Amino acid sequence: MLESTMALFNKILYFCGLLLFATGLVRAENDDDGVTVELSNYGNQIRTIEEEQYHSPQINSKSIYFAEHFDDEAAFKKKWVKSEAKKQGVDEAIAKYDGKWEIQAPSRRILKNDLGLVLTTEAKHAAISALLDKPFEFKDKPLVVQYEVTMQEGQNCGGAYIKLLSRGTNTKADLRQFHDQTAYTIMFGPDKCGNDNKLHFIFRHRNPVNGTVEEKHSKKPNQRLDDIYKDKEPHLYTLVVRPDNTFSVLVDNREVNGGSLLEDFAPPVNPPEEIDDPDDRKPDDWDEREKIVDPTATKPEDWDEEAPAQIVDPNAVKPDGWLDDEPEMIPDPEAKKPSDWDEDMDGEWEAPLVDNPACAAAPGCGPWTPPLVPNPEYKGVWRAPLVANPNYRGKWSPRRIPNPHYFKDENPFKMTPITAVGFELWSMSPMLLFDNLVVTDDLAVAEQWAQQTYALKRTKISSDSQSIWGRLLRATNYKPGLWAVYAVYCAIPVSIYVAYLVRRAREDSLAERALRLAGEQPWLAAAAALVAFALIAGLCYLCCGPSADPDADYKKTDAVTEDDPPQEEPQTQKASKSTLEGPEPEEQTEQSDDQLADQQEEEQTDQESEPVEKAQIDTEGAGDGQRKRKPRKE
Repeated sequence: MLESTMALFNKILYFCGLLLFATGLVRAENDDDGVTVELSNYGNQIRTIEEEQYHSPQINSKSIYFAEHFDDEAAFKKKWVKSEAKKQGVDEAIAKYDGKWEIQAPSRRILKNDLGLVLTTEAKHAAISALLDKPFEFKDKPLVVQYEVTMQEGQNCGGAYIKLLSRGTNTKADLRQFHDQTAYTIMFGPDKCGNDNKLHFIFRHRNPVNGTVEEKHSKKPNQRLDDIYKDKEPHLYTLVVRPDNTFSVLVDNREVNGGSLLEDFAPPVNPPEEIDDPDDRKPDDWDEREKIVDPTATKPEDWDEEAPAQIVDPNAVKPDGWLDDEPEMIPDPEAKKPSDWDEDMDGEWEAPLVDNPACAAAPGCGPWTPPLVPNPEYKGVWRAPLVANPNYRGKWSPRRIPNPHYFKDENPFKMTPITAVGFELWSMSPMLLFDNLVVTDDLAVAEQWAQQTYALKRTKISSDSQSIWGRLLRATNYKPGLWAVYAVYCAIPVSIYVAYLVRRAREDSLAERALRLAGEQPWLAAAAALVAFALIAGLCYLCCGPSADPDADYKKTDAVTEDDPPQEEPQTQKASKSTLEGPEPEEQTEQSDDQLADQQEEEQTDQESEPVEKAQIDTEGAGDGQRKRKPRKE
């Protein structure tokens, strides 16, 4: 009887498991055929989007200087050239650019037939580049650079930035010699090592006086960007440099940095008009001491430097009942020497000490000593007071002289023309995927390009998050009561097992009769299990289903709202791979409260007007570390 009952119980569990598995398969097939996404706009709107078949982006525009979707491997091999050079300034064993580049589908399939350029190796230098369709001249049109990066295995240490190579790299033979010292005009993109996260925008400025070239680093982004290095999802990076000397850096169509080429870079484009005289020296008699020891002060006669800081309390009295002759610890009277104790090897055995029971009721045991109290006569070591220095002349500084290297460049936008693009990287994390690179002079073209590529991916990722398990996990964030449902569901097999134990303890109990009935009527037991499962599934749907409460709706955009908590930048910094890669130092700037408020209002307006295809993700943050490398001059 018992064996048949347990066999029936196993069959019921198997049946429920098969039912769950079949439900998951049906859901997966529906996801492949056509994706239905529920998007709620603060609880007021629900729309359905059917996924379209992905096609490589096609834009016919004269404003495009370079466009690459990496979906055509044959065309890629004709256009892109792998470097055959060696990295300069490193050990010969690791100087060769032997990192491997391949055209592959993403590890996590998002769009069918979508391919990308993947750096498959780790801890190796890798470089690859391609010529522009036509050179970009910095004249009266903006420069727009846009590309996608997917860190498929996250990023521990390494960069994923792009270099826009300067005029002089004009042929494929030049591309084969592409290395870290190859002249570039702009470097742009993410970089991370440890907790040192950065989003670089560096341009190389030519000194109009002596012709030297110096790298200029943009200020830090005004938001945190930690998630882009660990969420393993595609992110869109956009750089816009305008003829009016302003720039914007966007991540996933959201501006995270911006400003002026003249004001928001370090070192600044234009040097100061005056500098400290390098030949000026501080006079020997220059006294910078604001305070000095009073030369007329003397130690008082009654000042005793030998007096102790604490003395015995003269008013202390030994408490009544203090047991002077009783020790605080005594040998354990119940302890016995182990039978295997060898005094020749282990020494003389001693019982362990325990608290003296005689001291339990007494105020104390052992010799009594009065406590110490602060000494009222204690003054410590005497020191003469400080007085104003009559010879104080202030802090010395060298005199200012006109800067012999001063110049004023009012239009740094006019940079060296660009003739090629390239990736010259080193990474400790493999499988970096690059996709959908475009260089243009029209931001609308870049946005159209993103609509055909990145927007489709974000829509698909959002739709995948609407699966049953995704909804369950999200629901627990704002419906903690759902955990009670999980507890009830897990308690069902436990309850059946307890009933079995009760049956063993009480022969003619209610549990026994229920198990006997289940053995005689197996279909009735199966029907009861299905009904219980249906009730639990219905309760889960009620907990996880669409909510009419706007505050409980799933937030599909990362627009800033009034109830979003402010973010603070971390202050901890760590060293990085300065010996291998090293974009230069940046200076931290802060936005005023008014600027942040204006930016939040603009982001809310943009979020309400953008189409669904521009679904965004939250990239709260900017890299904080300072990876030091001195600006390079030529």
